[in-house]
Amino acid sequence: MKILPVENIREADAYTIKHEPISDIDLMERAASECFYWCITNVPHDKKIFVFCGPGNNGGDGLVIARMMVLKGYIVTVLLTGPDDRLSQSCSKNYQRFKEIPGSDLRLIQKGDILPEIQENDVIIDSLLGSGLARPVKDFIADIISHINQSKALVISVDVPSGLFCDETNCGKIKSKIVQADYTLTFAPPKLALFFQENDQYFGDWKLLDIGIMQEFMDSVVVKNFYLDEQDIKKILKKRNKFSHKGAFGHAFLICGSLGKMGAAVMAARASLRSGAGLVTVRVPSKGTSIIQTAVPEAMISIDPHEDYLSEIPDLRAYTSIGAGPGIGTSGQTARTLKLLIQNAGQPLIFDADAINILSENKTWLGFLPKNSIFTPHPKEFERLAGKSNNQFDRNLLQREFSIKYQSYVVLKGAHTVITSPEGICYFNSTGNPGMATGGSGDVLTGIITGLKAQGYSSLESCLIGIYIHGLAGDLALADKGYEALIAGDIIDNLGKAFQSLYGKL
Repeated sequence: MKILPVENIREADAYTIKHEPISDIDLMERAASECFYWCITNVPHDKKIFVFCGPGNNGGDGLVIARMMVLKGYIVTVLLTGPDDRLSQSCSKNYQRFKEIPGSDLRLIQKGDILPEIQENDVIIDSLLGSGLARPVKDFIADIISHINQSKALVISVDVPSGLFCDETNCGKIKSKIVQADYTLTFAPPKLALFFQENDQYFGDWKLLDIGIMQEFMDSVVVKNFYLDEQDIKKILKKRNKFSHKGAFGHAFLICGSLGKMGAAVMAARASLRSGAGLVTVRVPSKGTSIIQTAVPEAMISIDPHEDYLSEIPDLRAYTSIGAGPGIGTSGQTARTLKLLIQNAGQPLIFDADAINILSENKTWLGFLPKNSIFTPHPKEFERLAGKSNNQFDRNLLQREFSIKYQSYVVLKGAHTVITSPEGICYFNSTGNPGMATGGSGDVLTGIITGLKAQGYSSLESCLIGIYIHGLAGDLALADKGYEALIAGDIIDNLGKAFQSLYGKL
């Protein structure tokens, strides 16, 4: 699914209005109706509703929602920032429609007016400002936002929390001038701001609502950001031939483990096998041999001569994918081993954990990486690798620049794990949950991506399927284990169900 910048969102609306065709006010009615249906499903009738509306089309959305809720029997007060002769055309029409409802409670509010007292049990619908905001709010609108934030009421924002920019960061020191919503009912296609942690305090729990933007426009518009969904993954999954054999699904090679960290090798190997690799070989220190043979009997072992850490690279010609890093440590000999790997590999490599930490200390090696290699850092590992940034928007730019410079894929792990490609394209994941914030979850992801790459998927396809199926397995595990009890092994145990859920819908 494409993520559109604000200028393209305006174009999408205009294209739909012209080519569907549909009037602006009817498109507003359709969008607001989706919000209304969510509200009547989730907001009890005994709640008092305050709808704050601005003078633009976002305010028009709020007026439509308010009208529909009044007609449904809710107690609704609309507070519209005046004067009423400065409303957008569609907002003005819906202002008149709301006024025509018998007994409607609509108040024009301006600077100097006393804002209503809002109780903890009330509900606020924020429809002050839309996605096109280009400068920080001030004066009376800032006062209203502060009033909303200081209340203890449940807050529902329409499209975006008022005061927040969609394509760049504007939080930081002006927290009080951005609505802090509990829920945001945002209109598809999604906005970039949804996917950064610093905005979570404003969006709250967000719901993506389909308002019928024409697919012809979405197909034609060129963007640099995508939101991965089930359909995207189903398009690239391969179906197995009846007469396939293990050799048809590649040979994954994992360089993992050191003294005290053999669990990382076990999890990566198990995940690689569960992702469909025909064969999996694990390179481990000699003392780790019995651990792998016992915990993962399906895997083969390449035994390093050193007892406690990795010190040599074997012949790599037999392997169709190579992943390195989980639990390997950062000893000097292991670092030299990683350098040998880079020098001798004739294919893209997958780097995780300590492999990334070693590269962070030896950045001149990055220039010798095989093209289309993959990095899977968590935020701190990425910071060591690429440098610090002031906020997540800047970090995203840094991630793109790194991928372009080194012609590699970066899989930055988080709530919306994001992949950047050598072309500077971003893919944000839609699966996963906070229960996956547990030791070993990253080792599992490395195993999955290495297993997929072994089967002949491209680096991009391996990353896309890898992060989606990893998150989906975590979501399936959540249903059984809950957030606190979920561990990395539960993700592996649910990989089969995750694949089945996708293939079963093909």
